[in-house]
Amino acid sequence: MRTLNDYFITAKIANISTASSTFVPIPDGGKVIKIYTALQAVIATANGAITFEIGGTAITGGAITVAYSGSAVGDVDSATPTAANDVLEGGTIEMITSGAPTNASVLYVTFVIRR
Repeated sequence: MRTLNDYFITAKIANISTASSTFVPIPDGGKVIKIYTALQAVIATANGAITFEIGGTAITGGAITVAYSGSAVGDVDSATPTAANDVLEGGTIEMITSGAPTNASVLYVTFVIRR
C-alpha cells in the first residue's frame, strides 16, 4: 500500500546488453521499498542480471533478473528490498548490469522510496 510519504524516481539503463554502472541522484532521504524494471526490446542468449548498490553496498533483496526466454517489449520485473536500502538526500543509487544478454535494449528502472 502506498502512502503520501512515498516518492518515485525513474532512471534509464542505456543498454541492458552492455556491462555498465549508472548512478541515479536521490533528492530526498528514505528507504527503497520496491524496484521495478520495464524492458524496451527483446533480449536473447542470456538473462540480464541487474543489481543495485548504495554507497558501494548491495541492496539486500534488490537484485532483478530480466529473463531472455520469452522476453518481450514491456516486460516488467520487480524486487522488494529487505535491508541495506536506506538512501540519503544528495546520495546516489548505482544500477549495475551484467551485460550478459544480446540485442541492445533500454531498461527503465523505477524506485519507490519511502520517507
